[in-house]
Amino acid sequence: MGKKVWMFVMLAAGVFLLSSAANAEEAAAAGMTTAKAIGMLAVGLTIAIAAFAGALGQGKAVAAGLEGIARNPSAGMLVPMLLGLAFIESLVIYALVIAFMLFGKVG
Repeated sequence: MGKKVWMFVMLAAGVFLLSSAANAEEAAAAGMTTAKAIGMLAVGLTIAIAAFAGALGQGKAVAAGLEGIARNPSAGMLVPMLLGLAFIESLVIYALVIAFMLFGKVG
């Protein structure tokens, strides 16, 4: 890792640790337990990982589809490519629904 990247990672970790320590008293007064905090983290990670993976999948699908269309324009691959993108996006929407369900159980 480069020196700048390492410094950024360390700065981000320090800000995260300091902000969590600063908000600990406020969270304790609001009734936030460790289980609720872990649940909220799970909700955030659920949608973040799903969105990241969906974006990677859509990027690769579009790249491959456009490459195929460029090689053979008369193949008519636009509709199957758009259908595949809709399926990928539906998985991200399912993850959003699961995140809302987890949030309802935690919150």
